Amino acid sequence: MSGKWWFCLTHLRVEPDEGCPNKDRMGPYETREAAARALQTAAERNEAWREGDRKWDDD
Repeated sequence: MSGKWWFCLTHLRVEPDEGCPNKDRMGPYETREAAARALQTAAERNEAWREGDRKWDDD
């Protein structure tokens, strides 16, 4: 195993490399904990990008 972790969007769980197809997963992540936070991290990044877009549109 390469030590990478994935978050499976089908089963809503963390998986090692040997898991569901990559098309159904987010990652890879360096740690199991980072993979477990995949949805939260994505939501935070999306909000930051939306805020950046709002600022850009106001200029």
